[in-house]
Amino acid sequence: MVYKNFRINCLIRIILLGATIYLLLYLYLQTALYATMLIVAAIIVYQIYALLLYVEKTNKDLTRFLQAIKYTDFSQSFSGTGLGSSFKQLNEAFSEVIEQFRKARSEKEEHYRYLQTVVQHVGIGLISFKPDGTVGLINTAAKRLLKVPHLKNIKNLGVHSKPLVETLLRLRSGEKALIKIDDKRELLQLAVYATEFKLREQMFTLVSLQNIQSELEEKEMEAWQNLIRVLTHEIMNSVTPIASLASTVNDLLTDTQGTQKAGGEISVESITDIRDASQTIQKRSEGLLHFVDAYRTLTRIPKPEFKLFPVKELFNSVHQLFRQQMATNAIEFRMAVEPESLDLTADPRLIEQALINLMLNAIQAVQKQSNGMVELCARIDERGRVIIQVADNGPGIRDEVLDKIFIPFFTTKQEGSGIGLSLCRQIMRLHRGTIHASSVAGVRTEFTLRF
Repeated sequence: MVYKNFRINCLIRIILLGATIYLLLYLYLQTALYATMLIVAAIIVYQIYALLLYVEKTNKDLTRFLQAIKYTDFSQSFSGTGLGSSFKQLNEAFSEVIEQFRKARSEKEEHYRYLQTVVQHVGIGLISFKPDGTVGLINTAAKRLLKVPHLKNIKNLGVHSKPLVETLLRLRSGEKALIKIDDKRELLQLAVYATEFKLREQMFTLVSLQNIQSELEEKEMEAWQNLIRVLTHEIMNSVTPIASLASTVNDLLTDTQGTQKAGGEISVESITDIRDASQTIQKRSEGLLHFVDAYRTLTRIPKPEFKLFPVKELFNSVHQLFRQQMATNAIEFRMAVEPESLDLTADPRLIEQALINLMLNAIQAVQKQSNGMVELCARIDERGRVIIQVADNGPGIRDEVLDKIFIPFFTTKQEGSGIGLSLCRQIMRLHRGTIHASSVAGVRTEFTLRF
């Protein structure tokens, strides 16, 4: 018989159990019906067992609820029928918690599938692996790039490229590298960037792989074209008048020989023309030799010898070199180092050479102005990197020229060699830094060295 109320059910069971025990005592004390007593005793044992099972149903439901959470089994259901209002509320709470867990798990799975889809469809190769090289994730782009259908350990890539394996295992968070792979069928230039993260108490390294061979070839071709264009221009400017003058001298000498054979004298005008032509040829030849020597200088920059030094000392040294020149031309000079104790790890000789070139350009830009100003400052940028800036308030650099000023031998000056800014860029590249130019005509031109 099923009752709606747990309390009444328990009370009735206890009353029936008491009555059965009383009956057993009566039979034991008043009769000799031993078989009946055994049956009644068995009924008492069954009633006690059934009562315990009934009372412990709540504990079983709680255990079942906790195990469902532990093993993420959210298919369990809890009903409160037959136990009263308090147990009905408890089971409703169980069901609500299970439903919330079910929703959270469903959302988590949806997010996981979404991220998996994004990772697999992104065009950049991605690989995550443990410190021992065990791969946790590799996307489709990485498989295509490395030509592997699957990858269990980074070390297995040693068949294709041992330097790639060594670099991947060596990279730490925030580091990047450029790796060249030649598999005799295709040349790859892989730009690799690494970051580290922790998942389930284990460290993972996530690397991105991108083949930039085509971009490098395009930039290389563009650089060669620019260089050839400048070299051709300079050489033609020198060779054309040399060839023309050499032809003129040859004609003059031929005429002179004809005059001598005829018994005449060489005119002063012919001698003067030959002398002028030979001097011009000499001058243009020397100019061409100077140009070649400048090109050789650009390609022979010594390897930097890094050391830590105060930036203020470097600025004082540069200022001392141009103090007299700026005073003569009434150029205002401003120098600032923030903080004053700012130090820089670099080759002081090379950085000083770069600043000399930039300061010379700035002084030449403002020396004909009445309010000329040159500024030299250093500080730490938002990313914690040291930057040095050389600025002036000269006429500025035209927008169409701004992206060409670092090309070797390109110059807007009549007497410029065009290697100063190229030399500065080479020096910064050797320091793994950058140089950037910005200009607002007639307001401010600024060169920024970022280390």
